[in-house]
Order: sequence, then structure tokens, then C-alpha cells
Amino acid sequence: MVRRAAGAAIAFAVHDRGRPPDRCRLRSRAHSANPPRPAPDHGAGAAPAPPPRLHLRPLPLPPPLQPPLPPPLPLLSLFRLLLLASPPGLFRHTPSSFLSMSHLLLLHRLPDLARPLLRLLVSRLGRSSPPRLLPLLVPAASPGDPARLVSELAAAYADEGLLADACSLVLLALRGGTRLPAPVCFGLMSRLPTTPEAYAFYLQLLDAGMPPEVRQFNVLMRDFVRFGDLASARKVFDEMRTRSVQPTVVSFNTLISGMCRARDLDGADELYKGMAQMGITPDVYTYSALIKGLSSSGRIEDATKMFDEMRERGVKPNAIVFTTLIDAHCKAGDVKAGMELYQDMRARGVMPDLVAYNALLNGLCRARNFEAAECIVEEMRGTGLKPDKVTYTTLIDGCCKDGKLDTAMDIKQKMADEEVALDEVTYTALISGLSKAQRPVDAERILVEMMEAGLEPDNTTYTMVIDAFCRKGDVKTGFKLLKEMQNKGRKPGVVTYNVIMSGLCKLGQLKNADMLLNAMLNIGVPPDDITYNILLDGQCKHGKVTDSEELKSAKGMVPDLGVYTSLISELVKKKPAKSYHDR
Repeated sequence: MVRRAAGAAIAFAVHDRGRPPDRCRLRSRAHSANPPRPAPDHGAGAAPAPPPRLHLRPLPLPPPLQPPLPPPLPLLSLFRLLLLASPPGLFRHTPSSFLSMSHLLLLHRLPDLARPLLRLLVSRLGRSSPPRLLPLLVPAASPGDPARLVSELAAAYADEGLLADACSLVLLALRGGTRLPAPVCFGLMSRLPTTPEAYAFYLQLLDAGMPPEVRQFNVLMRDFVRFGDLASARKVFDEMRTRSVQPTVVSFNTLISGMCRARDLDGADELYKGMAQMGITPDVYTYSALIKGLSSSGRIEDATKMFDEMRERGVKPNAIVFTTLIDAHCKAGDVKAGMELYQDMRARGVMPDLVAYNALLNGLCRARNFEAAECIVEEMRGTGLKPDKVTYTTLIDGCCKDGKLDTAMDIKQKMADEEVALDEVTYTALISGLSKAQRPVDAERILVEMMEAGLEPDNTTYTMVIDAFCRKGDVKTGFKLLKEMQNKGRKPGVVTYNVIMSGLCKLGQLKNADMLLNAMLNIGVPPDDITYNILLDGQCKHGKVTDSEELKSAKGMVPDLGVYTSLISELVKKKPAKSYHDR
């Protein structure tokens, strides 16, 4: 009871008077609030019991109160008024006033109001201003941490296009002892136009006192690898180790992946072995990069060994690893090995994706095993996957190459029914198959359909259709398509002209062939040796040359128009030699 009363008195004294209570007054208040009870009589000669002692502990003093922050909005209004309405020479804001006002707004969590002021300040001071602005910044932020104000000011420099000054401000602040958040520095790095500039700035940040981070080293390596600059990526890797930063598995994977894409398999293997020396365990992405690199270089046997080593170490292959090996085996013509990998993939619970199915379909179509290809398509549908344009294009291309054009046209109709859009590759595969099968009318119909779909055929596609018509003897339609190409702004090459030239010579229209040759020269399409061989062959079969054997021996020996003209003229003038019986 006594202690509760004393505590109440202390609390009252502290909160009421704002100063520590006097110990004697506390004791007297406690005594008056609870008068002592009379001591019990213990008989004659007995000593009276001593009064109980009070053990009072003063309450801790509250911290000294900080002066309240002034309301920012009225001050901001006054700041803007003086900024806009003061006549020249009467009042002028200084950089310190800009910084102080901005700092106050940041303290009140109003960065959207502070940023325009900082951008205005930066635009007025211009380039090379951070060295004279930073000494004003620390007092403006006092007694708080200037890091927030430095960060916003650096962002203002960057937003005004003064990226070099933003970097200069950050470096000066770090060297002066200001600890800036890492995202501020990394944000500036990401705004630099090139990866080499970002890397150079990061090294400056580290030298200025910023602690190194393995994640940022990995990002820089990744960016260098994306641009194919493996030498710089390796420098970043070595710099990481120089600064006592332990590389992670991501660090190794980034560099190994880049080296495999550049076909530097020896360098990738060296890094792979270095992982074990540093106690870093390869993961599925490590093996995926190595297997893909080996497969792309045609080293399928080594890729298979890496795959076996992966499983021996307990690393489970994912869909990418299986798909890479399936695709490599199928492209090499070993469809059986691809099917075995597919079955192994399903048995291990790794679900194939569209890429895996399409790789397997490509191998089966190349092997002309269309029955198995249809089964794979049905299995794909059974897993809930829908065939895409790559799937259908692979089937169409395989059917066209095998001469099954009606089946290819049925697949095309199925694509339309399932609303799978045909692309340039699909149309070109159909046109190629129809042209080779000497079905020029169907080929032209698909060509028109292709253009109606908004796709523009290239010179090769046009040339295939022109060749189909010319082989059928319809050179007139070939010329029509040639004119259509030219009207669209295309420039047919020598291959297109050779196709029409061949059609003219087969029909014996040597005069028109010569006119086409002159037209080629006039528009700047130089004939090649195939052009002259076509013309020589036409002269042999339909020309006025009597010694066709001599003309045939000249094939491949005619480099230009002058030699061709001279050769034909000489052979036409040459009279046939009389035989013994003609004498």
C-alpha cells in the first residue's frame, strides 16, 4: 500500500512539475497518507520493533523533447511565393534554402513536393555543381542523416540529364562518410547507357567505400554475356575474387552459359572443374548450359556423358535438359535415342512441353515416320497441350517433302479450324512442296492467300512459283509474277532471272532470252555462269550452231557477255567440215 502511494506521488510529481521530486517530501507524503500503527505491547523490557523501511526507486526521466517540426505546407507556400513574386534583387533563394525546404518536405514524407524543388535547383546550377553543393547539403539536413537528401538530389541530377553529375555527387558523399542505400547506387548504374560504363562506376563506388555485393557482380556479368563480351565478363568474375567476394553457383552458371553459347567449351569445362575446387556444387542450370553447349557443337556423346554424370550426382534433369538431348539426337538422325529419352522423361515424372514434342516430331518427320508422328501428336493432346504453329508447320513440311501434298493441305485446313494462324514458314513450306510437285496453280493460290493474310513473300518464295510455271511451259505467267515483284519494290536477283531464262530456252525462244539478258545488264543484275550455261544449252538445242559438241565443251568457260557473244558468232559462222565420203 505504501509503495503504491509512493509510486503515485512520484508519477504525479514528475508529470505535474516536470522535475524530479524531493526524496524528503516523498517520504513525508507517504507518512501522512498512511499514519503508523501503534506498536504492539510485547511486555516489560521488550524492545520496540523498528519501523519498516521504504525502498523507493525514482521513475526514469523522459527523454528531452525535440522541438516540433514546423508545418511544411505553409512554409512551402511562402517559399514559392518568394520564388515567383519577389522582384529581382529584393530577395533571392540560395541553394541552402532550396536544400533546407526539400529536407523538411522529405522529413514529412512528401517526396513528390521535394523533387520539383531539387530539379529546379539542379537545372539552375548546371553541370559540375556537386562539389560546391555537397558542403551545403550536410548542414541543411542537420541534425538528421543526409542520405535521403543526397539520394533525391542524385535522382534530380539524373532526371535533368546530368547523369555524370549524379554519379559525382554519390561518389563525393560516400567519400565524405555518408552511407547511401545500395538501391540508390544500383539505380544510377542501371541508367548508364552501356555496361562498361556501369562497371567502371561500380568499381568507383567500391573504392569510395561501398561494400561489394555478389549479386551486383552477377548482374554485370550477365549483361556482358548478353552482349557477347565474354572477356569483360571474365574480368568481372576475376575482380569479384580479387575483392574477396565468394562467387556463387549463379556466378559460375552465368559465365559457363556465355562460354557455351560462344562455343568456348574448353573455358566452360575449366570453370566447371573450378566449382569443385571452391566447394560450389553444380545445379541443374550448370548441367543444362554444358549439355546445350556440347549438343550445339555436335558433341552428342560428350553431352550424354555429362547427362549421366548429372544423374550420378543426384541432380534431377529438368524438361530443358531432356529437350536439349532429344533435339540433338533427332537432328543427328538418331530418332530411336530421342524416343528413348522421351520415354525416360515421362517415366521420371518430367512432363514434356511443346518444345520437347516439336523436337521429337521434327525427328520423326525427317525419318518419314508419319505414323509415329501422329501418335506423338495424340499423346500431346492427351496431356492437355494444343499443337501450335511449329507443330503443324513441322508436319506440313514433312508431308510436302514426302510428296503427301493432300495430307499437307488437310493439316492446313485443321490449322484454320483450330484458329492456329499460319506464318511465313508454313506458307513457304506449302508453296515449296506444290511447286516441286509441278502444281503451279495451287502454288500461286497459296501465294495469294499468304498475301491476303498480311504476310509478304520474299524473293525465294516468288521464285519457286515462277519456276513451277516456267517448267510447265507457262513463261507468260512467270513474267507476270516477275512484274508483280518489281511493282512491289522488290529487286529480283539473278536466280529469278535464270529461272525465266531457262523457261525461254526450253521453248526455243532464244531471241527473247537474249532480250532478257540485256534487260538484266541494264538494271544492274550481273549474269553468273549459270546464266550463260542456260543460254549455251539453248543454243545447242535450238540455235543455229552446227558444232554443238564444241558449244557444250564451252559450258562453264564463259565469264561474261563479251565472251558469250564472240563464241556464238564464231560457231555460227563456222562451216561444217566435209567428210571423206562428201569429197
